[in-house]
Amino acid sequence: MEPLIGENPVAQAIAHALIEGFDKHYRIFRGTSRRAKEYFEAAQWREQLNAVRERVQFYDDRVDETVRRLHGEFDADSVDNPTWQQVKLHFIGMLINHRQPELAETFFNSVTTRILHRSYFNNDYLFARPAISTEFIESYPPVYSSYYPQDDGLRATVKRIVEDFDWQRSFEDLDRDVGLILRAIRTHLGAWPKMEVNCQLQVLYSAFYRNKTAYIIGKAINGYQEYPFSVAVRHNDAGLLYIDAILLDPWRISVLFSLSRAYFMVDMEVPSGYVQFLRSIMPNKPRSELYTMLGLGKQGKTMFFRDLVAHLRHSNDRFIIAPGIRGLVMLVFTLPSYPYVFKIIKDVFGSSKNMDRATVQRKYLMVKHVDRVGRMADTLEFSNAALPLSRFHPALLEELCTLAPSAFDVEGDKVIIKHFYIERRMTPLNIYLEQAGDDEVEQAVIEYGNAIRELAVANIFPGDMLWKNFGVTRYGRVVFYDYDEIEYMTDMNFRRIPPAPYEDMEMSGEPWYCAGPMDVFPEEFATFLLGSPRVRKAFVKHHRDLLEPAFWQQAQQRIRDGYIEDFFPYPLELRFCRQFGSAAAKRRRREGTRPARTA
Repeated sequence: MEPLIGENPVAQAIAHALIEGFDKHYRIFRGTSRRAKEYFEAAQWREQLNAVRERVQFYDDRVDETVRRLHGEFDADSVDNPTWQQVKLHFIGMLINHRQPELAETFFNSVTTRILHRSYFNNDYLFARPAISTEFIESYPPVYSSYYPQDDGLRATVKRIVEDFDWQRSFEDLDRDVGLILRAIRTHLGAWPKMEVNCQLQVLYSAFYRNKTAYIIGKAINGYQEYPFSVAVRHNDAGLLYIDAILLDPWRISVLFSLSRAYFMVDMEVPSGYVQFLRSIMPNKPRSELYTMLGLGKQGKTMFFRDLVAHLRHSNDRFIIAPGIRGLVMLVFTLPSYPYVFKIIKDVFGSSKNMDRATVQRKYLMVKHVDRVGRMADTLEFSNAALPLSRFHPALLEELCTLAPSAFDVEGDKVIIKHFYIERRMTPLNIYLEQAGDDEVEQAVIEYGNAIRELAVANIFPGDMLWKNFGVTRYGRVVFYDYDEIEYMTDMNFRRIPPAPYEDMEMSGEPWYCAGPMDVFPEEFATFLLGSPRVRKAFVKHHRDLLEPAFWQQAQQRIRDGYIEDFFPYPLELRFCRQFGSAAAKRRRREGTRPARTA
């Protein structure tokens, strides 16, 4: 007979230790996220970036702390199987009225998998699927607020929405900005629809903070129609707030949540409520990506793997070697029916790669600590993941055995991959350029150069800038995804090639100058990047300055001077400053004044 849940005090104590470990984690996580409002109000951009960077490590720190506690107080390695089952039952009971039950379940899994052998990775001991529903969890403050424009009119309601965020900094001209919002909505809709009796604006309670912008996110409901929106609020040069844009297309709002961008800082008591609301305006965005972009990366990984397991149950294709040029460091494979690639560090690198496994892992972790500015694909990192052996193509298994035998084990009908990364699948830029027409080539080259520029001013030097290391997204954006050679811009030494001592030496093909490990000669980029005449023509037309040290040195200096660049996840034509900026210029001309000089 199975023991009753209340008959094992050790199991109950372990469950309490686990929930206390998670609650401490989320208390620290939420406190850091809450301070984003203060950083925004005080224009403390560097502090906000540091907070995002530091927050990445919070989860693992609390997991390690809880594992040590379980070993120290309960000799966790000696706890028997029935007790672990009791631990899980007690833990479920503690989640009945919990505000973050899905995150707590993931924390439980993270701790117990550090203790249990992987043969126990099953639902008797872990949460392979959710045990507690996240529907209708009460929250204070509420997940969203509702506003009814029938009472005070649409203009007054929109103004009240903005004012309710209670930013401790004045607006330059909020009435003007509200007028621009209404004009943009009217243009987008074509005509104002009749206001139905249920007409309301639902707005997420917390703003979403990233870089120098706060985003108000919500939706309008009118009859059976729903209209999503996101309002961007920024500081002007005088330190006053202004509304920079309103995004009204669901796909544009979805771009805000692209994994190629930095994570948001959001104060959430019930994160599942925020994810549910966001899914209502972005139904094609996976929940895993939304959790990740809210800074809850471990939950994103949990949701992703559950989705992958479900997909494997309902598909029959096999994992294959990813198309394209093979990398020197990573073995890359994919499942054609699933829009992701899987990357395993090889046991032996190509001869030109002077690094080890630890260095590669450090570079991939670095990507999570920087502002990806929409130009670097985020990665999900997994350890000891079990995938069905029958779904691996023989050619892929042979490649694994040859290039990465230490990275996996075969146990029964499972392939246990010890460590790997997962990224969104994109079309490699070199393949795209081979198949593109002249206009498409020019646009892709413009995007490629812009990606390099934006990474540079965000303090990232890609290192290996070959076309194959960049991908083209479904929106035509060029994104970098090969990280084994990335460095901070400020660590590099950009030099001009010195003149050869005599002419024959220049023709010899051998270098006549010394180069250190961090030296870069931008003039050399043309040699390995611009072999195609079409590509060369477009690159020289739009990005000639990238072939000179001056661009790189100037970018370095701005970073060292502490300047933080602006990055906009929406196009210039949507920014209101183009409209009220021109109006301000007209007013200055009428008044005979000149604009103030800004730093």
